[in-house]
Amino acid sequence: MGENIMERTYIPFKNWKEKSKQIEHTQATPLLSADGKLLAKGWARRNVFDYDRTKVNARLMSRKEWDFYQVSDGKYMVQINFANINIGGFVCAKLIDLVNGKQIMDATQLFLGGKDKYVPPAKGDVPNRFGYKIGKAEFDFDTKENTRTLWFKMLKGKKTVECKFTMDIMPDLENITTVLPFAGDETKYFMTTKQNCMPCEGTFKIDGEEWNFSKEDSFCALDWGRVNTPHEMVWYWGNGSTYLTDANGDKHLFGFEITWAIGDESNATETCLFYDGKAHKFGAVDVEVFPKPDKFMQPWKFISEDGRFNLTMNPIFDHHTDMNLGVARMHTHQVHGIWSGDVTLDDGTKLEIKDMYAFCEYVENRW
Repeated sequence: MGENIMERTYIPFKNWKEKSKQIEHTQATPLLSADGKLLAKGWARRNVFDYDRTKVNARLMSRKEWDFYQVSDGKYMVQINFANINIGGFVCAKLIDLVNGKQIMDATQLFLGGKDKYVPPAKGDVPNRFGYKIGKAEFDFDTKENTRTLWFKMLKGKKTVECKFTMDIMPDLENITTVLPFAGDETKYFMTTKQNCMPCEGTFKIDGEEWNFSKEDSFCALDWGRVNTPHEMVWYWGNGSTYLTDANGDKHLFGFEITWAIGDESNATETCLFYDGKAHKFGAVDVEVFPKPDKFMQPWKFISEDGRFNLTMNPIFDHHTDMNLGVARMHTHQVHGIWSGDVTLDDGTKLEIKDMYAFCEYVENRW
């Protein structure tokens, strides 16, 4: 991938002439016209965008649909992912040791011909159930009003890999759903839902060995995407959830979502705080120092254009992967670390953040 892809696709907000706009959608609205042109741009506290995959005007791999879940207690991390990229796709479960910096298991089942089979739900934040048996893998994602259960099983070589996780969804839990266009093509768009603050428990098993996760310190983040994109992209994605204790000793669920560098962000940025289940929208975010090529394990200082997101991550592990199939490549540095600083809610309340586990990744993508 060319070294200049970052410069071609992303202008840091500190070079923008004006602050980003935040167009919020509150009513149900169609995403696409009959000929596949994007109708809606902006963000919402829930997914109000009606997605009809038959209207997507896509070629080869440009239509991508995924349900991605990441569970972590700060010591171990589990990723459970289904993706359909039109000509094929995969389902997988991975277990990563964050403390010792190593991947324990990658159980991935590929498939070909994903255009009209293995079709995922049109919304990720409402009750739905989605599961298939594909090759040596089986999975079932069951979302109810206040809980979500993930189950995966696969024969990996001679080892049986099985995991099951259940997470809480508090009543009226808000998320951030964004729709971002791409300049020069009215049919291209990037629509994702990021849902945080879901305490999670479960077990990852490899034959007789088990790794257990508790709701006391484990959280799941949902990254749900339905997109039609250019062939090459870059992005940053940072996310985390935790409990904060106030002066009275009461616990509050807190989380944040920061994604940037994807598409045209003039209608909305994918930047949000979550506190006790409510979304608090803030503006564009950036890092003071671009980490590529050799600064990924140095402190990441995050700044927002409105001053409401002021955190620094001290890295503990760079989960670096490079899937290169020639025409398709995903080059990822998902950096996990300890975050400290302060953030500001919509009403001006400042929250002090100290030693919070979270991550931020930098990705160069071609698929």
